[in-house]
Amino acid sequence: MSVAAIIVAAGSSSRLGEPKQLILIDGEPLLQRAIRCATEAGASPVFVVLGAHRDLIENSIDFNKTKIVVNNEWEEGLSSSIRTGVKTAQAEAPTAEGLLLMTCDQPRVTAEHLHRLILMSYAQSAPTAIVSTYGGTRGIPAIFPRQAVCDLMGLHGDKGARALLAKPPWPVISIPLAGGEIDIDSPEDLEDLKS
Repeated sequence: MSVAAIIVAAGSSSRLGEPKQLILIDGEPLLQRAIRCATEAGASPVFVVLGAHRDLIENSIDFNKTKIVVNNEWEEGLSSSIRTGVKTAQAEAPTAEGLLLMTCDQPRVTAEHLHRLILMSYAQSAPTAIVSTYGGTRGIPAIFPRQAVCDLMGLHGDKGARALLAKPPWPVISIPLAGGEIDIDSPEDLEDLKS
């Protein structure tokens, strides 16, 4: 059994004013950190969905253990990147039993947390979503079973997969992620993180 990772990193970071993918946390760009965590956790293959600032990001990040996927419709919002990543994973990793969906702007995500999600996914005998919980809600990083592909492909607009986790058609197992609600969308978020 394998879990493929889809790291959504195609947004323009308009509120932040600079590509969040390249923001340094402890000397490591956020996107590089996400790639490292997914790889160390055992996800394979790892797909990275790029869109805005693609050339700059490609020249700044080591992608040698990943497959870059280009979302030319990134301006539609998060759902277009999810669909792009899922479509590619279906074509290039058809035997993956689960899809680990994550972004690059959650600095509290660790390889250990992702590994716990993956191990819990492996332990299930029926299609089950393994999700992170924080701030009183379910969210990503989350592993969706192969049976969720149609639901993920049906997302539209600037929203992610959280809506699918509210009333999912499959069982859900939640694993707490301390600080998972912290993401970097604005200069204030970045200042709060650094302080």
